[in-house]
Amino acid sequence: MNFIRFSDLCASGKVNGKRVFIRADLNVPQDDAGNITEDTRIRASVPCIQMALDAGAAVMVTSHLGRPTEGDFKPDDSLAPVAARMGDLMGRNIPVVANWVDGVQVQAGELVMLENCRVNKGEKKNNEELSKKMAALCDIFVHDAFGTAHRAEASTYGIAQFAPIACAGPLLAAEMDAISKALLAPKRPLVAIVAGSKVSTKLTILKSLAANVDQLIVGGGIANTFMLAAGLKIGKSLAEPDLLAEAVAVIEAMKARGAAVPIPTDVVTAKTFAADAPATIKAATDVQDDDLILDIGPQTAQVLADQLMKAGTIVWNGPVGVFEFAAFENGTKVIAQAIAASSAFSIAGGGDTLAAIAKYGIEAQVGYISTGGGAFLEVLEGKTLPAFEVLSRRFAA
Repeated sequence: MNFIRFSDLCASGKVNGKRVFIRADLNVPQDDAGNITEDTRIRASVPCIQMALDAGAAVMVTSHLGRPTEGDFKPDDSLAPVAARMGDLMGRNIPVVANWVDGVQVQAGELVMLENCRVNKGEKKNNEELSKKMAALCDIFVHDAFGTAHRAEASTYGIAQFAPIACAGPLLAAEMDAISKALLAPKRPLVAIVAGSKVSTKLTILKSLAANVDQLIVGGGIANTFMLAAGLKIGKSLAEPDLLAEAVAVIEAMKARGAAVPIPTDVVTAKTFAADAPATIKAATDVQDDDLILDIGPQTAQVLADQLMKAGTIVWNGPVGVFEFAAFENGTKVIAQAIAASSAFSIAGGGDTLAAIAKYGIEAQVGYISTGGGAFLEVLEGKTLPAFEVLSRRFAA
């Protein structure tokens, strides 16, 4: 995947004295009083901004925050708390500029934050006039917000079409590199773990991966549907019987390529869905009508761990059991530890996956942790993200 890297522009001296417009992802959680409760995205955005300042640029940064109504700015929509927190981290005052679309005053070495971009009329529909006005503000547009890479909006896509130079910031570049390494040119065997409560929410991902991976591990409610498709009983476990044909199609697609979807041979069950429910390990063939399957069994977990240890590339999206409950976390824990111990390049994404990675302390052992949420899922579905498409096109132009 070819694209212009902002880091290369900075290193070459081409940023000095230029007006740089950075689209960051500063959409942080806030409490009812407007206080920021978690600032990871702000911290992650600082290196790109500091890179631009160190290179001698006049820097503008913007982001969306919350769900504002276009054309109707309210105090709660303001990026002022974000600017204050970023200012603390960077040791400088960061002015917040409202009504900035028609012009911004900023000099080399200065940094301003442009007010919530989703308030601008036409932002979400990628209005061409708005996009051209944004592009006119800068010499260089820097996309550094992977979480918005799947959206073709004025501040993420339209501006990239019309800015003199459009490039990827370090956060977006890292995502593009990791995705290319894992999915476009993977070291084989390529093993994907797709887990979650419903096949329906991950069906397009399963179908897309089935055409590319060497091993497709399913977990959670998805695994229950696949167990049903394999002729096993699952008791009162969460599943989607109306999607059995789809599950069979995925199994057959894998089989036709000499690949497989491993079906659990043992499971951990309970009679109720509760943290203190007694857990019972049993063969997958022994599930009773009143059983709930809440995790894969130790035998299955070990088989999957052995497969992961032999992988060249691992894509992980979703825990394989109810890992929040101690009695039903072993499957996810064993898989997490296997990924950590494997020599494979691993890429992981999705909120529950990130929570599992944090719980088992394997952040340093995962090759790349994607924080993109919906964007990461769309990549797994085989879609070309708008940000990737436009930046690749601008590289070739």
